[in-house]
Amino acid sequence: MKTFGKFLGLLLLGLLLVIVALGFALTQLFDPNDYKDEIRQLARDKANLELDLKGEIGWSLFPWLGLELHDTTLASAATPQQPFADVGMLGLSVRVLPLLSREVQMSDIRVDGLTLRLERDAKGRGNWQDIGQPAQPAPVDGKAAAAEAPTTAKAGQAQQTAAPALKLDIDSLAMSNARIEYRDASSGQQYTLEGLDLRSGAIREGASIPLTLKGYFGTNQPVLRARGELTGNLRFDTALKRYQLEDAQLKGEVSGEPLHNRTLAVDLHGQLLADLAAQVAEWNSLKLSANQLSLLGELKVRELDKQPKLEGALSIAEFDLRAFLEGIGHSLPPMADGNSLKRFALASRFSGSTSSLTLQDLKLQLDDSSFSGQLAVADFSRQSLRAQLKGDRLDLDRYLAPPSKQADAASASRKAEVKQEIAQSAGNGSTPLPDQPTTQAWSEDKLLPLEALRKLDAQVTLSLGQLTLRKLPIDNASLKFQALGGQLALDELRGDLFDGRFALSGSLDARSDAPQLQFAPQLNDIPLERLLKTLKPEEKPPLRGNLQLDANLKARGNSEKALIDSLGGNASFILDDGALADANLEQQLCRGIATLNRKVPTREFTDKDTPFRELRGSLLLNNGVASNQDLRARIPGLTVNGKGNVDLRVLGLDYRVGVVLEGDQREMPDPACQVNERYVGLEWPLRCRGPLELGAKACRLDQDGLGKIAAKLAGEKLTEKLDEKLGDKVSPELKDALKGLFQR
Repeated sequence: MKTFGKFLGLLLLGLLLVIVALGFALTQLFDPNDYKDEIRQLARDKANLELDLKGEIGWSLFPWLGLELHDTTLASAATPQQPFADVGMLGLSVRVLPLLSREVQMSDIRVDGLTLRLERDAKGRGNWQDIGQPAQPAPVDGKAAAAEAPTTAKAGQAQQTAAPALKLDIDSLAMSNARIEYRDASSGQQYTLEGLDLRSGAIREGASIPLTLKGYFGTNQPVLRARGELTGNLRFDTALKRYQLEDAQLKGEVSGEPLHNRTLAVDLHGQLLADLAAQVAEWNSLKLSANQLSLLGELKVRELDKQPKLEGALSIAEFDLRAFLEGIGHSLPPMADGNSLKRFALASRFSGSTSSLTLQDLKLQLDDSSFSGQLAVADFSRQSLRAQLKGDRLDLDRYLAPPSKQADAASASRKAEVKQEIAQSAGNGSTPLPDQPTTQAWSEDKLLPLEALRKLDAQVTLSLGQLTLRKLPIDNASLKFQALGGQLALDELRGDLFDGRFALSGSLDARSDAPQLQFAPQLNDIPLERLLKTLKPEEKPPLRGNLQLDANLKARGNSEKALIDSLGGNASFILDDGALADANLEQQLCRGIATLNRKVPTREFTDKDTPFRELRGSLLLNNGVASNQDLRARIPGLTVNGKGNVDLRVLGLDYRVGVVLEGDQREMPDPACQVNERYVGLEWPLRCRGPLELGAKACRLDQDGLGKIAAKLAGEKLTEKLDEKLGDKVSPELKDALKGLFQR
């Protein structure tokens, strides 16, 4: 038995020596370079590939089947003069005996100097699409070929099904100095991957494979450049169609036109999984750092073979959004508060597809404001925004543009004009009537970003506990807004303001360069003094009272001046329990009565204001001028009727006011101001003209009207004396004629 075992061992050793000797003889006696033409023809026939072997072919046979190619180009057989790939060097070796059991055991695979050029022509056909499709000879008998084809296909399918899967065992993979280019002739788009360097550990199915990939990426539309390094451990199972990249990390930098040539540093981590059997891809333990931004999350994509569906969650830690945007070259428009957007944080679940994205259970922090709700982009191509948000507070003034220099100059000029008028109007109301202002009160700066509004596709619902807009403290604010194709509709803007309520609806047609605006404001019990004081804290409000306003207005233009110049519509107003500030109409009327009584007032009116129970009227607006023909006011001791215009273009007024006076209503009336019974029912004339800010300070006794009253009273006095003198001495007809003459 020992002799037989020894004999068998010697026999196997002898066979091995023979095989080694034969392999050595083949490698020495057989030169594959002598068969380059045959190899090229084989590539044409089997792969429709034009193979140009410019360099030497090195090879070994046993125990490793080794191959090494140098200076090789590949092209489609249809375009042999346009190679799509160049290989500086390709080296690999495979163990021979494991191939018999369909096991691929390889040593290092080395690729150096690979250049791959992929192109699509103007018709969309790629230069790689014919590769791997061997030419089929035309059958002699069409019917026979047709009958044979299904049989051949079934046989091939059965053979493929029965064949066991290949098992890979590769010591390592190394690729260096590689470049991949892609060009699309129809769009002019180009992508480039260059300086690619790939290193891997041992490649075995089911095992963890260390992997490192470095390179540079670039594109021309827009111009963008990136540098990156990817590391991780690859694990795959071909039978289960399951692929994992564990402990993946991508570090790099991006710069280019979208970033205004600034640099964005990126550090990305996570666990990646692709299960092609279940058509699911996942990215768990996602961590992203990009300059100041830090993000955590998870991502899952389902139905990879159909319309992919996306779901997951993300959380962005609080960071300086202003510094982040400026760091990537996105300059923010000027804002009233230069420290705004310094605190931003977000947490949300999300879902979506290739065309949409929805943020659900959203928690958003913006500076001192917190929001919750849902935010979505319904269609990426149309940038369709959908938002349903609820917030605690928002100071919108912080994010609005500061006043322009032109507006500041116009405001300063107007303030100087008004200051001069106030100085001239100071005193007891005996100075000349102020002139109506001529300085334009509104800015000509562009007000609306029309191009952005025309692209806007939005439906927004927003509610806020507190909203600050133009320094107005609005509580319980509610907003409903929608826009599409340059047509914007404000369905609702309402809230509480200074213990009152307001509501506003309107629309904006931004399709033309002169947009058309329609709006309908409603104010209920708004304290006018607080409203005006908030809007212009440097000026004292000329009126006090609770305002009721109902208006329907329209305008056209894209600046404050254009909108005011074209303002039209109608409005009605009521001002309850108010006062005219710094103006005592009773004092001025007392002076007028004293003049008619030919007396001098002996006492001063201590009250600086004129209180009233109600002030009401209606306005008809045309090209920025508001006409009011039915002004009515109820003042203690007075009844006021008026009509005139308010020129909103220059914020000036021109009114004629008639006052029916009951007399000095104080406990100790001035004798000079006592109302004679002849004055009962007479309408005393006032003229109000000047800057709107003057309020009642712009009012004076109308001397012309006062003269007419004096003439009328004189005529009535003569009529009384005529009655006394004539008595019954003349006929009634003659007496009436004489009365009419004296009254005239």
